Amino acid sequence: MKNKMQTRRMALLGIFIGFELVLMLTPLGYIPIGPLKATTLHIPVILIAVACGWKEGAVLGAVFGLTSVVMNTLTPTPVSFVFTPFYSFGELHGNFNSLLVALVPRILIGVSSGLVMLGLKKLKINENIAVAAAAIIGSLCNTVLVLAGIYIFFGPAYAAVKGIAYDALMGVIWGTITTNGILEAILALILVSAIYKAIKPLLKGVSHA
Repeated sequence: MKNKMQTRRMALLGIFIGFELVLMLTPLGYIPIGPLKATTLHIPVILIAVACGWKEGAVLGAVFGLTSVVMNTLTPTPVSFVFTPFYSFGELHGNFNSLLVALVPRILIGVSSGLVMLGLKKLKINENIAVAAAAIIGSLCNTVLVLAGIYIFFGPAYAAVKGIAYDALMGVIWGTITTNGILEAILALILVSAIYKAIKPLLKGVSHA
């Protein structure tokens, strides 16, 4: 029984890795909402964490982070140096800290949403509420930690490329959190709740841990 459960968990993880790659390679990874674009790349990470647990969430989060490194290396923008050590823009270069920005927040999406789900289930909180809370926390974890990493490790360089004063960068970051960040959290709540409900019959025999 234990081996069967582990096999199902690995199969689900493989399926969600596939979903993550599809989002990365298609316009489905970014949904335009008015003048803004909300990413959906964190959705599979939250879903696997809610369905299986924080360990699987961390693994898929690492995949998300690696896709960010790959895409910013192969199809770079002027600010790609904050996500990959393999690209430079003029005198600006990525470094080891780029890997921290790309990987750590994405891994923590899975860890945070998985632990929130586990904790609320132990408290006997309604499952729908637990899923919604995990989705919001996981999404905000991604937005806040990525932007915090950019500010801490690349603040002056990032501000220069964006054409803003460094003193104004914190305001721009807070603005991004309260616009894109909130939109992505709402989108995560809606999509994770709906998809989790749809796939719940497939999760029989897969215990959350």
